[in-house]
Amino acid sequence: MVVAIALVLVGIGTLLFHFMSPWWWTPIASNWGYIDDTILITFWVTGVVFVVIMLFMAYCAVRYRYQEGRRAEYRPENNKLELWLTGLTTVGVVVMLTPGLFVWDQFVTVPKGAAEFEVLGQQWQWSYRFPGKDGVLGTSDVRNISDENPFGLNPKDPNGQDDVLIEDSEVHLPLDKPVKVLLRSIDVLHDFYVPQFRAKMDMVPGQVTYFWFTPTRTGTFDVLCFELCGVGHYQMRGTVVVEKESAFQAWLEEQPTFAQSLAEAATGTGDALKLVLNEGEADSPERGSAR
Repeated sequence: MVVAIALVLVGIGTLLFHFMSPWWWTPIASNWGYIDDTILITFWVTGVVFVVIMLFMAYCAVRYRYQEGRRAEYRPENNKLELWLTGLTTVGVVVMLTPGLFVWDQFVTVPKGAAEFEVLGQQWQWSYRFPGKDGVLGTSDVRNISDENPFGLNPKDPNGQDDVLIEDSEVHLPLDKPVKVLLRSIDVLHDFYVPQFRAKMDMVPGQVTYFWFTPTRTGTFDVLCFELCGVGHYQMRGTVVVEKESAFQAWLEEQPTFAQSLAEAATGTGDALKLVLNEGEADSPERGSAR
């Protein structure tokens, strides 16, 4: 009897914790409320099954408890019971998976006219790239990656010269504008995840993955890496600032383009070389006077 009571209390306690728990999802900030709905359907199906099983176990603990003089009956097969269990399990799995298939189809079907930007993941930081005025992102290749070209862009591709590079963990996005997020990793598996957007996708080296969403409210939201990517995984964080279109455009115009970055890198290299030569001449007065 004690076991039966304990099982019933576990079932009741689980339900109370679910409905009264202070820990719940963060308020959604994108169009992907469908994902919340799909998860709730899974909760309801698994929750009902859990409660039914707990009550059935409690019933069995009482109904078939030990009684002196009563012997157990051995039934290795029960076709009727197996058919019922198979049918109910099939229905439960279909109810849980079917909504997810429709949501996934929407998740990877980018609407026409959606803007694009790229997220570059590497141990352990985020970088971002937006198309320039031509609206087209330039091509890239990991073989082009260097200190002067951390994104690995093709310097001979004219479409990439005006690409806007964000070598910072903070990125801005316009409000109520659908955006396609292109995801690229240059070392190991990462996962770009903003909890309030309910949207994430793995970043696989050698591939460009993607998803899309529409920011639906302004604010500053945390970016997390949702794939264990090494000892610095816990600090691979960033922020997404969702703001009105005018503020977003003003921020974007302040960021350097690929062509400007190359020019600054070349100027910096030239200045450093001149500094080294000047220091060398200053340290050799005898050679200077001999000339």
